[in-house]
Amino acid sequence: MAKYRYVYTTFWNDPRVVEEMTAEDKYFFLYLLTNESTTQIGIYQITKKQIAFDMGYSMESAGALLQRFRDHHKIIKYNEETREIAIKNWGKYNLNRGGKPILDCVKSELKEVKDTSLIRWVGEGISNDSVRIVYESYYDTSHDTYNDSSENEESSNDAGSYDTSTMRGQKEKQTEKQKQKENKKEKQTTDSEVGQSVGSSSDFARLVEFTNQNITPVLPTIAEHLGYILDDYKDVDLILAALQNAVLNNARNKIKYAEGTLINWRKDMITTYQQLRLKMKEVQRDATNSQSYERHSNEEYDGLSL
Repeated sequence: MAKYRYVYTTFWNDPRVVEEMTAEDKYFFLYLLTNESTTQIGIYQITKKQIAFDMGYSMESAGALLQRFRDHHKIIKYNEETREIAIKNWGKYNLNRGGKPILDCVKSELKEVKDTSLIRWVGEGISNDSVRIVYESYYDTSHDTYNDSSENEESSNDAGSYDTSTMRGQKEKQTEKQKQKENKKEKQTTDSEVGQSVGSSSDFARLVEFTNQNITPVLPTIAEHLGYILDDYKDVDLILAALQNAVLNNARNKIKYAEGTLINWRKDMITTYQQLRLKMKEVQRDATNSQSYERHSNEEYDGLSL
């Protein structure tokens, strides 16, 4: 399945890239952002051997670059045991849009992450609330609970005031609090998705149906692309009008053509289907008036005698 990743042109103007990275660093960073193993969530599994093979480096060079980006630049984390890499600020550029297709993809990929501490690290840099909440629901809090319990146990042993039943009761309270916290996060995630799911699911289904019937079979990558367009332009009728326009003009890449149409409409301050209809009526009226004026002028000219 074909995949694509965003690399913003501001990459080349970033002060850290310009001032701190060597040419080799920039090449390696672009590889980390765009290689075949990358995922939607900014956490993926890759071995040093694979990196070395893809880039034409030795295993030692690949390991040295990973260490440099982890310890010096501090923009990645790499788990040597699970072979998982996480990219800092991935969500800032690649997860700034929500929508059901994106959230579903994020959830399915987060389930596969073995080192859940990486989820927290990447999640902290996500600005989109609906996506960040999904990340938070996958945080591994078992270590926090364990640490809290251990600290309380140690302090109780020092004071000599807690017996086994007291410790057990404390752990039960902590477990109950943890459950309440997780339930609250789940509810927040559900509430944040309700509006998108109810409104956008039917809209997204309309886009998929039209594309399937008139343009091309909707593969996962195309579905993801349509999800981006819907999230950006909101009005499904406006998007369908752009797609219809691409079909009528027999564009080679109809979805790309439709995106260009939407961009032009937005420049003309047309962001809803209702505004488009009003604009079309206005254009038709101007055309009618122009034809009427031209016909009237011709009649007057024909009546003149030299």
